[in-house]
Amino acid sequence: MIRTCPSRASLAVLVVLLSPLSARGGDATPVLVGGESDLDACLSLGQVVGLDPAGDNVLAVRAGPGSGHAELDRLGPQRLVTVCDERGRWLGVVYAPEGSDTDCGTGSPQAERRAYRGPCRSGWVHASHVEIVAG
Repeated sequence: MIRTCPSRASLAVLVVLLSPLSARGGDATPVLVGGESDLDACLSLGQVVGLDPAGDNVLAVRAGPGSGHAELDRLGPQRLVTVCDERGRWLGVVYAPEGSDTDCGTGSPQAERRAYRGPCRSGWVHASHVEIVAG
């Protein structure tokens, strides 16, 4: 019996094909806002907590609710985020760029539930590192 070894190029193609799309950035899940005509588009304000200062001391913001999704950004300790969506242990958040006082537009009612399309950044963070401070 003759055994052949696949080439490195073949292995690389196989790894890419077998990787979940989310790990390749192919299936972002938008953060949804609104849905109530008499309530703010997003109801809670959260603060990043519980990071490991001996580690990287940042919270990854992901393209979807899960660690297999592409990393979009990183948030440091005590960073404020507006919590707009939830999928299991993952929170859909909206936040202004660091050092900016941009109004993200989530404090006014929006009757229709839809993907966030405002001037700020949005993504998904693990709920274990967000403490609700208002709402």
